[in-house]
Amino acid sequence: MDIKEIKAVLDLCKKQDVAEFELKTKDFEIKLKRGNDTGGGVPAQEVVNVPALAPAVVPAAAAAPAPAAAPEGPMIKAPMIGTFYRAPSPESANYVEVGDKVTADSVVCIIEAMKVMNEIKAEVSGTIAEILVDNSKPVEFDQPLFRINPA
Repeated sequence: MDIKEIKAVLDLCKKQDVAEFELKTKDFEIKLKRGNDTGGGVPAQEVVNVPALAPAVVPAAAAAPAPAAAPEGPMIKAPMIGTFYRAPSPESANYVEVGDKVTADSVVCIIEAMKVMNEIKAEVSGTIAEILVDNSKPVEFDQPLFRINPA
């Protein structure tokens, strides 16, 4: 991880008001903590919406170009590597189904990354046309999750 990526993480944590952030890899470890430790931070189990950075090294499979016959329309893509969940818990209803209308602020799924549940928002308005990932499956950075028919 270079200094530019570290600065981007710092900026994102500040922008999203994240109290703590930790990243460990085989070669690198970074821990960030904002403010004082008076209990005002984000609880460990709370769902937070934190956009992720592109990985420094993209696996060859993830770097492969999309098929030529890719569906048209805006896509909601994974902002991070993690596990895709369609509902907030196994007992809960899915956030969205095909045919549901969404706005830019609509939560459409959760991606679990490093034991943190990250709410993923649509960031576009329209109707869910296709769900491209099965529940509880791993996803890669920038992988299409949903196809949207624009509003």
